[in-house]
Parts: sequence; structure tokens; C-alpha cells
Amino acid sequence: MGFFLRWLFAFLLLAATFNPSLPSYATWVRANLSAQPAMAALFGLVLLAGYLIYLRATLSSIGIVGIVLILGIITALFWVLFSVGLLAFGNPVLNGWIVILALSLMLAVGMHWSIIWRRISGQVDVDEVDTN
Repeated sequence: MGFFLRWLFAFLLLAATFNPSLPSYATWVRANLSAQPAMAALFGLVLLAGYLIYLRATLSSIGIVGIVLILGIITALFWVLFSVGLLAFGNPVLNGWIVILALSLMLAVGMHWSIIWRRISGQVDVDEVDTN
């Protein structure tokens, strides 16, 4: 359940920022920035805080190499689905949702990696050491 919730929140964060078919922060700001700049700034900062939490955890747990590897695996999976005819890339709306899905999976793995690593290896990841 923990991984699913981390993925769901990452997916909602990305979809709230931009998506190809539903209202999002990006489309709302384009239409309302001059009328409501304070609201645009507030919502933008809330989204930025969510991204900073996810990106910091992802970078500290799997790093750039891990991010590239996970995105490569997800891309290869979509390539396989395309090559066997289960997926078609002619629809730009579908393509946008595929990108959101891939990025949300990468962020969820990054947030959950320390837990996965502890279960596989029995070792605990520690990022900061208290020297007091």
C-alpha cells in the first residue's frame, strides 16, 4: 500500500501541474495569471514544495544514474507494448498521459527505494549523521 500511495501522490502532483486533457495548474495560470497573480503564486509554491520533496528523496535514494535507469526501463516497457501492438503513439493526449505515468513511477520508486533496499538487503539507508 505504501508504494501505491507514493505513486498516486506523484501522479496527482504531475497531473495537477500539467496534463493533456483535464484542467491543470498550467492551463489555469495561462487563463488567470493577470487576474489572480497571488493565487497563481500560492498554488505554484505548493506544487514546487511537492516537487522538492519528491525530487530530493529520489535524488538522495537512487541518484541520477538510478533515475536514468528507471526511466530507461519504463521506456523499454512502453517500446515493447508498442512493438507488440498493445499501444499506439499517434494520440497526443495518450502520449501526454504516458509521460505523466512514466515520471510518476520514477518519482514513486525514488521515494520508496530506501524501503525496498532495506527489505532486499537488510541494510538501512542513512543520509545524515548526527555528530552531536
